[in-house]
Amino acid sequence: MASSLVKSLIKSSVLGSTGTRNFCLVRSQISNHTAKWMQDTSKKSPMELINEVPPIKVEGRIVACEGDTNPALGHPIEFICLDLPEPAICKYCGLRYVQDHHH
Repeated sequence: MASSLVKSLIKSSVLGSTGTRNFCLVRSQISNHTAKWMQDTSKKSPMELINEVPPIKVEGRIVACEGDTNPALGHPIEFICLDLPEPAICKYCGLRYVQDHHH
């Protein structure tokens, strides 16, 4: 599947006579892939899986989320402010963080 998607990306991104790239084919393939994946109701979606992870308690006001302890598997570092009472969510991986108050 991945190799056919890459081949389609290469074919569809060839410049036409208008000088613009055509990504219509890629968009339809991604939509079809997503729809096919969502039909399998026996598996949980990534959002359902990440919501099962409880919020991570941290002592400071700022947390640096990298997505994983292994940099090769993570995402760009995001610094998240925890001043609000509700958990703050990383925009890349969906992990939730909350400030652990020691009062």
